[in-house]
Amino acid sequence: MTAPIRPISSIEIPDLARPAGDTAAGGTFQDALTAAIQRVEGSSQEASASVERFLSGEGEELHTTVMAVQKADLTFQLFLQARNKVVSAYQEIMRLQM
Repeated sequence: MTAPIRPISSIEIPDLARPAGDTAAGGTFQDALTAAIQRVEGSSQEASASVERFLSGEGEELHTTVMAVQKADLTFQLFLQARNKVVSAYQEIMRLQM
């Protein structure tokens, strides 16, 4: 028996700047960056585990594995774009100070 496929509308997009379960606003930039890195790493580890379970024949469904890998890729791409914006803002500030 296969697991039902969840509709796309039920997929949650994580807030990379906020740790899971944290509802309080504020915190330092370092905390937000650390949490974002941990979320990206966690997503990557989940995808790797899903691929390993699929390849070893432990009953992991193909669509679940593909979704986990795509989620990890999208999470990484989102983090990379946020990093690029931060670097760009830093470079602009450095240009203004000269």
